[in-house]
Amino acid sequence: MMNPSRPHLGPGPSAGRWSLASVAFGLFAALPMAAAAPADADHGGQLARRWCAACHIVSPDQTHGADNVPAFATIAKIPGFDADKITKFLMDPHPKMPDMQLGRDEAKDLAAYIVSLAP
Repeated sequence: MMNPSRPHLGPGPSAGRWSLASVAFGLFAALPMAAAAPADADHGGQLARRWCAACHIVSPDQTHGADNVPAFATIAKIPGFDADKITKFLMDPHPKMPDMQLGRDEAKDLAAYIVSLAP
């Protein structure tokens, strides 16, 4: 028989909700750690050679790109245009730039590569 002076702590109608809430909280708590993964400049360089080299000069060994398009090394030298700002720019590109449908991690990797080209 249940003691009325002690609360019931066993499984009841709300037990499933608490379990689900605990799992959901655990998943959401892990998201900031996943989002905080460092950018990979080497991967950004691979992406740049695959997607950007048709227009931009993306590496020191590339001899030409499109006229009127800045080289990545030139972009890297722009004062105040850090990796975070480059990432944001890549996520919402300039009208002359094709929409590459980059994911956030790809944009971060490309930005890290561009910044790595600064002297």
